[in-house]
Parts: sequence; structure tokens; C-alpha cells
Amino acid sequence: MSESVTDLIEKHLQAAFGTRPQRASVTFLGVEPIDIERFVVGEDAAYVTVGCARHPMADPNELNPDPVRGPRVEIVVRMHASRPLPGLHRRLATIAAAPAVEGLVLGADALVDLGEPLWDGAPFTALVTAVDAELGEVALPAPMDPVRFLRAVPITANEAAWMRLKGVDALREAWAEAAIDLDDPGRSPATM
Repeated sequence: MSESVTDLIEKHLQAAFGTRPQRASVTFLGVEPIDIERFVVGEDAAYVTVGCARHPMADPNELNPDPVRGPRVEIVVRMHASRPLPGLHRRLATIAAAPAVEGLVLGADALVDLGEPLWDGAPFTALVTAVDAELGEVALPAPMDPVRFLRAVPITANEAAWMRLKGVDALREAWAEAAIDLDDPGRSPATM
């Protein structure tokens, strides 16, 4: 393959957003660097990991995981660019490295609990994922699976508890009923 998986992802993202990103790179011992690309379009910003999909995710209990086939994802957090979100890139890189480090398999409708603020001073300590339809997929040469983008919505500890108890659909319904703007970094949590 002439272009790497990360090269194909970066080309796809620049075409989708129509702009070049700001970039931060985070390195973990024993893992290839994870980049966080920040695209600003109008008054909104999208933070996208690049590097999680370098290798397919596999169940950590598999003795011989397939090095080519398997799900590949990158994480997207969309926020209004109304204020800085210090530390967000480090937390996203930690999540993106989790498949390689901990064997975590990321998918849609998953709850990822960080146990710490998603960015410095944030009330959000977890994320709930969904397929990011706006970004589509990045096709890779056969037999590799395409790269999917998972939109990660920041949630509070109470919202995470509600999701564990009632499920992701109930949480999304509570947001809709309260007309909560999920892209607002200063939003109030849904009342349960």
C-alpha cells in the first residue's frame, strides 16, 4: 500500500472539513503516536483522533488476532469553539490508545468512563459514542475493514449512571426533551 492508513484518514478529514487542522501529538510508551486534529469551521470545532485505526481492534482474549481484518475507528468530539478546552487532546489520545494498550474494542453506543474531567475543569467525565454520519468512512484496500468515525458526546457522571441504568436511548430521549445542545462545552446536564 503506497499510503498509510493515517495518510488516508488525514486526506479524508481535510476533504470533509475543507480546511487544514491544528495538530497535537501524544505518545505513550510502546504505542505509536496518536494525533489529535482540531478543525474549526465557523463557530464550531471538531477534535478527531488519528492513529487509533492504524491497526484493527481485537478482543484481548484472542490468542492470534488478525493483523489485517477487524474494526477500525477514530474518535470525534464536536464542540462550539466558544472557549479553550485544555487537556482534551490528552484525554482523547488516551481513549484512542486504549485498543492497543488495553484491548478495548470501541463501537457505537458505548460508554467510555474516564473517571476524570474530559478537559481541565469540565463537568464531563465520560463519553457516549455514536456513528458520525457526517464523516462517513475511509475505504482501505481489501481485505482491510474501512475506518469508521465515532462521535463521542461528553457526559457527566450522573448521565453515565442514568445510561447504565436505563440505556443509551433513554439518555438521548432525556437530552431531546430538555432541548440540550450537546455541542455546548458549558451545557447543563440532563435532569433525570
